[in-house]
Amino acid sequence: MVNYYNTGQKGLQKIAEWASGAWINIEMPTTQDIQYLLEDLKIPQGFFNDIEDVDERPRVETEDGWFFVVLRLPYKNVTDESLPYYTVPLGIIFKDDIFVTVCFFKTEMINDFIKYTVQKSIKINSSYELLLRLFISSSVWFSKYLKQIGRRIDNIEDILEKSIRNKQLQSLFSIEKSLIYFTTTLTDHTFLLKRLKTYTKLRENIDPELLEDVEIELSQAQITNRIYYDILRRMEDSYDSIISNNLNNVMKHLTSISIILMIPTLIASFYGMNVENHLEHNPLAFFWLVLASFLMSVIGFLFFKKIDWF
Repeated sequence: MVNYYNTGQKGLQKIAEWASGAWINIEMPTTQDIQYLLEDLKIPQGFFNDIEDVDERPRVETEDGWFFVVLRLPYKNVTDESLPYYTVPLGIIFKDDIFVTVCFFKTEMINDFIKYTVQKSIKINSSYELLLRLFISSSVWFSKYLKQIGRRIDNIEDILEKSIRNKQLQSLFSIEKSLIYFTTTLTDHTFLLKRLKTYTKLRENIDPELLEDVEIELSQAQITNRIYYDILRRMEDSYDSIISNNLNNVMKHLTSISIILMIPTLIASFYGMNVENHLEHNPLAFFWLVLASFLMSVIGFLFFKKIDWF
């Protein structure tokens, strides 16, 4: 779907049709939208193919006067709990008075970014400035989703303190996968920002404070991601140790029970053989054998209790 936004004094305002310098935002493009991009705006086919690739890495490229940047936006997956969060590519293409963003997913970031510019009455003076403000917004949303991940980890930890369950452990593994996606993307964004800073036009058209804001937000998102990843890994190591320790305790209990049960079995085996044992004519033989088995089993139980195997 194609939407047009005018970069005026009161933030990004939606307009009915394109005007020079307006932002063309396309989310989940239809066949008609694709024709508009390739035939009307004449953007390079290769740029569109790169955006279409869900695994495309963040990078910057120029071709025939077009400036092309791929950002990866954080995305909340509501359909698959095995991967609650991951990242999706956002293509940013601009040349002269044309500025286009294309994403094959409906993300929360874009609408929030538009509302934020209206609330703060942010005037965007150039395509380079709009690029960096989108960069800032993506880093802010990484931080937002990381806070949600932190709350999920806390909830799972509360449940696991009461009882270790496979479902919660699997949830931890799913969150770890999301954090790996975030780690990779944030690292790529760091290299992308360094590459962008080498462009002369970017340095000439951008307020240094805005560039510093991009670096700060990106750094904060990286630090937060690293903290939660470290917490998650230490939690997993702790629960691995707990599970291993519980397994050892279970094995000790089973071993001690097996040994205790083996005592009367062994006695019964000896006196059940078809040979003389000096008790075959004793009417109390069965009683004495049962009593001996019981006493030896009690002694075995007390021994294992003393060495803390029960």
